[in-house]
Amino acid sequence: SDFSLLERIAMIRLKTEAALEPAFSIEQEREHDASAREALLDRAMGPGRKRKSSEKLRRGRLPAAGLAFVARDPSGNMAGSVRLWNIRAGIDACGQPVAALLLGPLAVSPAMKGAGLGSALMRHAIAEATRLEHRAVLLVGDAPYYQRFGFSAQKTRNLSMPGPYEKARLLALELVPDAMSGASGKITASGREVGVLRIRAAA
Repeated sequence: SDFSLLERIAMIRLKTEAALEPAFSIEQEREHDASAREALLDRAMGPGRKRKSSEKLRRGRLPAAGLAFVARDPSGNMAGSVRLWNIRAGIDACGQPVAALLLGPLAVSPAMKGAGLGSALMRHAIAEATRLEHRAVLLVGDAPYYQRFGFSAQKTRNLSMPGPYEKARLLALELVPDAMSGASGKITASGREVGVLRIRAAA
């Protein structure tokens, strides 16, 4: 009947509209997100995550200002997380420290795998880092995945991490042309220390 046809059209329209609705939202991480974030990282990355060399650059530090993000599902539950950290990517040809960011960890809830959430978090983080006028982003990860965002090992050949790592997995993305040119030496942390912030707050 005509009525059943109209019903079918309405159902198709509702399904299409539902498919177009975002399955998640990305926003700034808040202080009360800490426990949920740590639980998500444990689920997504396992207990060995704190032994990675990247963790040495994050331990005891706060993320770069305005560059810690969470993704939430329609119910408000945390489905993903990414943070960026201030580092010095060695020194340049003139002996000056190379200011950069370290991205990670990037984590997505196992229930959201394959939904494009990791890519959305990456693109959001890079866009915000660019907006805040940072010059370069480094990470340790699989080149075949991260090259889609512009990362490569080309500018990190003369850099080293503070601990064991696979050289081919140390990648960089220049947000400003030639920001990493001539960079060499050891990557070190340069972000705000957690203890220093607490002392200032108490004062």
